[in-house]
Amino acid sequence: MSQSAARARVRLARERRPVLTVLAVAAYLIMIGPVIFVVAVAFTAGSTITFPPEGFSLRWFGAAADYGPFLDGLWTSLLVAAGATVIALAVGVPATLAIHRGRLPGRSVIQNLFLSPIVLPELVLGLALYQQLMVGLGVTASGVLLVGHTLLLLPYAVRVTGASLTLADPALEEAARGLGAGPVTTFFRVTLPVLRPGIAAAAVLGFVTSFNNVPLSLLLQGSGTATLPVAMLQYVQTSYDPVVAAVSVVLLAASVVVAVIAERLVGFNKIFGGIGS
Repeated sequence: MSQSAARARVRLARERRPVLTVLAVAAYLIMIGPVIFVVAVAFTAGSTITFPPEGFSLRWFGAAADYGPFLDGLWTSLLVAAGATVIALAVGVPATLAIHRGRLPGRSVIQNLFLSPIVLPELVLGLALYQQLMVGLGVTASGVLLVGHTLLLLPYAVRVTGASLTLADPALEEAARGLGAGPVTTFFRVTLPVLRPGIAAAAVLGFVTSFNNVPLSLLLQGSGTATLPVAMLQYVQTSYDPVVAAVSVVLLAASVVVAVIAERLVGFNKIFGGIGS
């Protein structure tokens, strides 16, 4: 490349830099603006959702803590998210090992079958579970809700742990078996440490996805099984005070805490580094 052409490219990049800066600032404002609005409204002293807020007060956090459906929904969301995450990992990790390390016929078909819930619309999945399990077999709403969330999280368990397993060298497992280690010892001493970042990533993504889910939870809810997002949705249909904003701020703070803990314990590079592989 000639010097004149190089200078022209540098000059063109400098000319485009203000445009890129404006676009970057606009993107940040679009992403952060709603968060700033919700945080400001949560601390308002007024009785309605207004911006800018009318003074400063913590009254709405107390009101949210005293509202029974929110507390019941929080407990339900925690139980369902934790249970669905554990079951999805218990099913997804062995399935991942069978797909990537086994000699199953039609492995691609089996893998696509595990990944299909992420492609299928949640309302369709929820309607099918409602008709087949609740209406057809008489399964309780809490049981169907747990099954639905587990199916929703299976793709994360299989895809993310599979990404970590793909990055591992199969020769390590062969070497362990060659040195006399049995299948169980090889799994716990060689394979599991390799899968640990993927399992951590799948657990974080799965728990957050289940906790924040609305369509499936809304369709499969029953008496006493409304999750926190569903309770919040039902609240805003009849009330216009900043209580939901206060709950949103608490959930946002909890998400930041979970992110910091995950970074300290495992590290985002290890957790999410292999997902796109």
